[in-house]
Amino acid sequence: MKVIVDAMGGDNAPQSNIKGALNAIREYGVDVALVGDGKTILEGLKSLGEDTLPKGLEVIHASEVVTMDDDPATAFRRKKDSSLTVGLTLLNDGGGDAFVSAGSTGALLAAATLLTKRVKGIRRAAMAPVVPTGGGGAVLIDCGANAECTPEYLLQFAYMGSFYAKRVLGREAPKVGLLNIGVEPSKGTKLQKETYLLLQEAGQSGRINFVGNVEAREAVEGAVDVIVADGYSGNIFLKTVEGAGLFLGRQMKGMFKKNTVTKLAALLVKDGIRDFKALLDSDRVGGTALIGISKPVIKAHGSSNAVAIQNAIRQGFTLAQSGLIDDITANVGYMCLEREKMLDEGTEKSARAIDT
Repeated sequence: MKVIVDAMGGDNAPQSNIKGALNAIREYGVDVALVGDGKTILEGLKSLGEDTLPKGLEVIHASEVVTMDDDPATAFRRKKDSSLTVGLTLLNDGGGDAFVSAGSTGALLAAATLLTKRVKGIRRAAMAPVVPTGGGGAVLIDCGANAECTPEYLLQFAYMGSFYAKRVLGREAPKVGLLNIGVEPSKGTKLQKETYLLLQEAGQSGRINFVGNVEAREAVEGAVDVIVADGYSGNIFLKTVEGAGLFLGRQMKGMFKKNTVTKLAALLVKDGIRDFKALLDSDRVGGTALIGISKPVIKAHGSSNAVAIQNAIRQGFTLAQSGLIDDITANVGYMCLEREKMLDEGTEKSARAIDT
């Protein structure tokens, strides 16, 4: 198993990416190909005490870097020798099993879509982080890749999220919920109402375990395993969860530091505090899978440190081994058949909506 890493992507590149790759090789026994400026990578390895290439590590030279100032939609084409373009081309050509980058999200999504390509029949790839919930975490799909969606996109997100929750999180019959402002089928905008009908049909056919609309509060409490959302709503949900976690963490820290009594109390519950911090630690998660791409691609956070890169690599080979992409490929036809069934049942309006 080989994971390709964009050595030059991210705020802390290349040093954190190099160190994360070394840690992953030692911890997981996986091979890693670091793509980027060869001289810079070798210098980084030497600073970490590696005078020769460690076993399992390959360096692939790329002379250019896609920066945050570049146009995300065209950067990978203009910079054909960038670490992003070279790495994804290598993945597409079978030179590795997964790709990890902490660089520009937009550039990665555009390049993965056009170089590695989507699974045939999938209309849009989606970003699907696992967000902390009372149910042990839930797949949020989409969280920002697609700000404007059609019911067809959300239908496919539901399938892909369900497969991900089953294959990667180990949920036997993942509960799928549509993020909405109320649980009633009549709630929400036209998008949510028409999507509800499609997901209801998919649920009744037994292909996904659709449990209906879910409000943000219930989603955080753990009501579902998969939260289906357009990228606009999903991103707001994700950032709210992250902000609430940071706020609660600061409040707890201040509360336990008030006086000697509260400091002693903190010692008594230190294990619980540690577990709470781990639940919200994005470094331990590693990154976000781009689901719908024909090969495993992981977007690590732009500020990723070595621990985050190591865990993003773990995510990459886990996704490659999971069978998720095979599930998506095998079931694309069923996703399309939902439209035909709705036409047969006379709900032509909703069927037309997923063609727009």
